[in-house]
Amino acid sequence: MCPLEKVASCQLTFTPIVSDNYMDDVKKVLDIINNSNLENSVGVLSTFVRGEKSKVLKLITDIYEHMDGVTKFSMDIKISNICGCGQ
Repeated sequence: MCPLEKVASCQLTFTPIVSDNYMDDVKKVLDIINNSNLENSVGVLSTFVRGEKSKVLKLITDIYEHMDGVTKFSMDIKISNICGCGQ
């Protein structure tokens, strides 16, 4: 049995729609991601996150719940049970 079965990879794009300061809103989301202790890589248009499936799903919930009171937004999320670990 592969020990990586419960690993998920996720590509996440957070887009503020109605925002007083969209850069601050994006920074807040990046702080949430960095504080999650999940492996992540920030790109120009999206952020890649990889880790235990339950923690990745919790991160998505945490972002939604935290930012729901801050701004109107959309999140484009692609999630895979293929971790990209070469196994």
